[in-house]
Amino acid sequence: MRFSINIPNFGDFADPRTVATVAAATEQAGWDGLFVWDHVVHRRHQRPFGDPWMLLTAAALATSRIRLGTLVTPVARQRPQQLARQVATLDTLSGGRVIFGAGLGGPIEDEYGSFGDTTDPLVLAQRLDEGLDLLQRFWSGEPVNHDGQHYQVRDVTLLPATVQHPRPPVWIAGFWPNRPPMRRAARWDGAVPLFASARHGHVPPVDQVRDLIEYLHQHRDDEKDSPFEIVLGGATAGEGPKARDVIGPLLDAGATWWDERQLQGSDELDQLTPVLRRIEQGPPALY
Repeated sequence: MRFSINIPNFGDFADPRTVATVAAATEQAGWDGLFVWDHVVHRRHQRPFGDPWMLLTAAALATSRIRLGTLVTPVARQRPQQLARQVATLDTLSGGRVIFGAGLGGPIEDEYGSFGDTTDPLVLAQRLDEGLDLLQRFWSGEPVNHDGQHYQVRDVTLLPATVQHPRPPVWIAGFWPNRPPMRRAARWDGAVPLFASARHGHVPPVDQVRDLIEYLHQHRDDEKDSPFEIVLGGATAGEGPKARDVIGPLLDAGATWWDERQLQGSDELDQLTPVLRRIEQGPPALY
């Protein structure tokens, strides 16, 4: 199992210099990754927000080993060509350390409706799937022609291609037990499930995790031989039997990443000091 730190892109973490500090501490303490949120607005919080790709650029420049990415980018909110360029640039800068987390994003009324965009989840899901297909084609560095339902491309080649070949890993988020997002995840490289019964920062129930992983395996292409990641998260104390008791059963169920998070309702969610304190304790001790 690998271990990552998860931070929002608002509050203290809106400043790229602060995120660089977090990234350096994350690497030094032995974690494997740092992931940031990708919101323009979030539940009408009146606080500063930072662009996630600028934040991750600062993180890349401050580190040399840890994986970096968003959890998650609402692809339907983006222009695929611009998003492809941002990801490829970061992958080049970091030496091939990007993981791309994608989903519908939310709350939909905030992220889309606030700007006059559609809030129809079916339309957004169509744009997500079509956008993901375009992203992997753009990342290849090969010419792209596309005449789709939502996007059109006429003989475009975006260079450089991503350092990672054929592309960075793509992890797909969604709420379980909703099936369509997890069927989407099964077509890519990993699943980042959220659970209706466990808010951000709360440990998901093991029985639901087992059901989810069984469902994902049922929908994976039998011919795929590439690794598939199951990314779960929550808040842990880091050391001792309690961490083993919390994460051990999830590891046994098939989880491959533990994403350390602050509780969503906590005042510490977007504050540097408590996050640094947890980072410096190191990843959870499982053995």
